[in-house]
Amino acid sequence: MVTSDDNPAPLDAQTLTWGALLGHWAEFAQSALALPATPEGQRLRSSVPDLIMLQAVWFALQNLDALEHSERALGLDRAEILIEKHAGALSSRWSAETMPEHVRSLIDDARNALNSAVSRHRGESETDTGGPSD
Repeated sequence: MVTSDDNPAPLDAQTLTWGALLGHWAEFAQSALALPATPEGQRLRSSVPDLIMLQAVWFALQNLDALEHSERALGLDRAEILIEKHAGALSSRWSAETMPEHVRSLIDDARNALNSAVSRHRGESETDTGGPSD
C-alpha cells in the first residue's frame, strides 16, 4: 500500500492488540515485585511467568485461524503442552493451599480456549475432507 505523510497506512489491529497485551504483561510482572515477602506473596511472584504464558496461549488460540491450515494441528499440540506445563506448575505451587480463584480462572480460560480451538479445527478438517477426520 502506498502511503504519504497526509495518508498514513492504517494500523494493524492485531499488532496493536498484541502490543497492548505485552504492555499489560510487563506491567503485571513489574507489580509482582511489590508483593509481600510472605509464603502467599512468594507463590504469586513465582507464578507470574506461568500466568503470563497461560494468557499468551489463550490469546494465540483466539488467533489460530491466522496460521496456515497445515500448521494449526501443530499449534494446537503446542498449546496443549504449554497449558498443561504451566497449569501443572501452578497446581504444584498451591498443592497445600487453596488456589486463588483468579489463578484457577486463568487455567480454565486457557483450557476452554484450547477445547474451542480443537472443535473449530476438527470442524474445518471434516469440511475439507467431506467427513469426520481420524
